[in-house]
Amino acid sequence: MPQDPQHLQRPHPDERITDLSRLKAFTNPLRMQLYRLLYAAGTATASQLAEQVDQAPSLVSYHLRKLSELGFVTEAAAQSADGRERWWQVASEEGWGFRESDLAGTPEGAAAVGAVTRGLVDSRTAQYRTYLDQSAAWGAEWTDAAFTAEWLLDLTPTELAELGEELQAVSRRWRERGKAARTAGDTERREHVSVHLYGFPFRP
Repeated sequence: MPQDPQHLQRPHPDERITDLSRLKAFTNPLRMQLYRLLYAAGTATASQLAEQVDQAPSLVSYHLRKLSELGFVTEAAAQSADGRERWWQVASEEGWGFRESDLAGTPEGAAAVGAVTRGLVDSRTAQYRTYLDQSAAWGAEWTDAAFTAEWLLDLTPTELAELGEELQAVSRRWRERGKAARTAGDTERREHVSVHLYGFPFRP
């Protein structure tokens, strides 16, 4: 979401999950979906999110409270001041991430890492398929600007890690540019944009 909410394998050190109980929160696909929607929206109520995921507000409230207990979302106090309904926001704009080596040392940890990683891939693939199904509605300017690419490189693990850091720095710069523009009121023709990048070894 949202830098993908994130969800980078090399996040900011303060946002890296090292506690397996926290990572396991996202083995639940609905919690993953709610987090992504909340990251994109900025702030939302359980009722608003429930409409988007076609679930009961009480169920969505339950999952939001669980995510709050684990430090992933927090109450947006300024909007909740009237007390009628809670407004929520993600706890950090940096999103969250994890390193497999921190968590996969036990069968339980390996299972959780695999479930969360596959859940991320599934949700990203579904998001891109939705765009492809609706691309005609976006018009030529957006479809010409959208991109998908694959590069085959010969790298060492250290070089791959360095590439990941550089890509994160680029995405962070563009995220801050978009945020500053919205704050300044420059919202005309500005949309949420999702960028998915993967870097992994393979042998042909």
